[in-house]
This record gives sequence, structure tokens and C-alpha cells, in this order.
Amino acid sequence: MQHISNSSPNIKNGLDIYKKINQKRNTIVIITIISILLALFIDLAVGSSGFTISDVFTSLFNGPNGDTIKSTIIWKVRLPMTLICLCVGASLGLSGTQMQTILSNPLASPYTLGVSSAAGFGAAIAFITGFPFGGNYSWINAPFLAFFMTVLSSLAIYFLGKVKGMQAQSMVLFGIVIHFLFQALLSLVQFRSTPEVAAQIVYWMFGSLLKATWTGVYVSGAIFILCSLLLTRYAWKLTTLSAGEERAKSLGVDTNKLRLHVFIISALMTAGAVAFVGTIGFIGLVAPHFARMMIGEDQRYLSPMSALLGILLMTCASIISKLVIPGIIVPIGIVTSLIGVPFLIYMILRRAK
Repeated sequence: MQHISNSSPNIKNGLDIYKKINQKRNTIVIITIISILLALFIDLAVGSSGFTISDVFTSLFNGPNGDTIKSTIIWKVRLPMTLICLCVGASLGLSGTQMQTILSNPLASPYTLGVSSAAGFGAAIAFITGFPFGGNYSWINAPFLAFFMTVLSSLAIYFLGKVKGMQAQSMVLFGIVIHFLFQALLSLVQFRSTPEVAAQIVYWMFGSLLKATWTGVYVSGAIFILCSLLLTRYAWKLTTLSAGEERAKSLGVDTNKLRLHVFIISALMTAGAVAFVGTIGFIGLVAPHFARMMIGEDQRYLSPMSALLGILLMTCASIISKLVIPGIIVPIGIVTSLIGVPFLIYMILRRAK
């Protein structure tokens, strides 16, 4: 009886600490959401036309059929670009978190595992051959083949990893191999293409929002929503896996099966993100680390926070891309790389220390 009475205060203290941690997490999430909303409105306002926040609100309120030039610019040009930012940032942030978790590697991301380079190769083939659609549907060629090659590269990594028993280190190494393979194939395609087509390929590889359309928003948004809902089923298992593979197995988690399912879902989400805007580096690497430092390893909070920070980073990069050179929108992939490189150096030095 004495032992039970002594343990009760400890249990209560533990629950109080857990509640405080969750309250802190909820506060961080709310602040992040508010920051995202503010950044989205700033992104809509920033540009060569010089809109104010009031202009943005008025144009949004007037709807897509508004009879002013500002309404047309907002609804047909800027809003698709801002919303595709939201979809791509969320997809890359969430998929990066899952890849780092299942591979137990802090440097794993859709970009470093070769998924993005495979998408670039698919788009390059579309620019050269005009396959598979023609006429009025030719605009879908690059997104279609980019999506297809992304899925194909992911399956290649999986089957190669399966040979080695789905070991995390082996899958990371195979991902690097796939990355260099598609980079070499992409360079070969550029070398053999005409100057006009080579310019298209290079611009696509930079990653740009200028070709954002409502179709891209609908498709990438739908893929993100579907994949994120599927990933919620694995939240508890992923949390246990982040504590160590042996511990996860001792709790009855089939780690090989978990890696397969989560890897495929993450690859599909990445494919939906890069298919319409091109190669976007470092968002899938940086956002999960920021989220982990702020939230911890609990996937119930880590996954949505990674998606939110992915949105915030993409939106801020979009704003910067419009401000760097007045009157010119710098490809957003260049901006995200400039943001990501210093952070990657910091992470390497931190791990070495």
C-alpha cells in the first residue's frame, strides 16, 4: 500500500509534464499556422504589380469573375502559384520526415534519394519526344512522365533494398546510386538535345512556379490529402521505429512491411509535388529537422508540423524569389537550395561535434 501511495504523486507529475509538453506543441502549431496565413497573403501581394493586402482581400472577395485587372491577376496568375506552393511544400515536408524516419538517416530526403532527379529525366524525355500526348494535351507530357519516372525510381530503390532485407543503410545507398544514374541520363539527354529543348530542361530543373495552373493545384493537392490520410494509420508504428528498430520489433511492428508501405506513399506524394513545378531541393530535408527540434519525435505532431514548415519555407522562398531581382521571378528551386545549403552544413558540423 505504501508503495502504491508513493507512486501516485510520480504518476501525477508525469501526467502534468506530458500535458505541459502537449500544450507547448499546440502553441507552436498555432503560431506556425498564423505565420503561414500571413506569408500566403504577402506572397499574393508581392510582385511587379505592387498589390497591397487590401487589394488582395478585395480581389479574393470579388471572386474569379471579378471585372478588375487586379482580380484577374490574383485568380489566374498569383493564386495558383501560391496554392501550388502550399501543396508542394506540405508534400515535400511530410515525405521528407517519413523517409528520414524509416531509413534512420537525418540526411534522407526525396532530393538526396534520387526521386527528384528521376522526375527531371522524365520531364526531359517529354520535352524531346513529345510523348505521350499531342495537340491540346501536350502540356501534360512533362508532369505525366515526371510522375511516372518518380514512381519507377522508387520501385527500383525498393526492389534493390529488398535484396538486402530492407536494411535502412542499403536503401539509402541504393537511393544515392539511383540519383547519380538519373543525373547522368539527364546530362546525356541535354547533350543530345537542341539548344531550345536544353533550355527547357534546364529551366524545369531549376524548379519554377511560373507554369502553375489550377489543374496542378487540384492534382498535387488531392495526392497530398490522400497520402497524408494513409500515413495517419502508421503514426504509432513510425514513432516506435524512431526509438530504434529493435524496440519497434519488440512491440510487434513489422519494420520491413512498414518501410515498404511508407516509402511507396512518400514517393507518390513526392511525385505529385515535383511533377508540376520541377525539381525543388532541400525542403524535404530542412523542414523535418526544424519540426523535430521544435516538436520532438511523436509522429502525431511531427508529421503535420513538418508539412506546415514545408509550406512556410516554400512560401517564404516564393516571396524572396520575387524580391531578389525587381520585375523578375527567380526560379524557386534556386532559392530553396540557397536556404538549404547553409542548414545542411550546420547539420553535418553539429553531428560531427
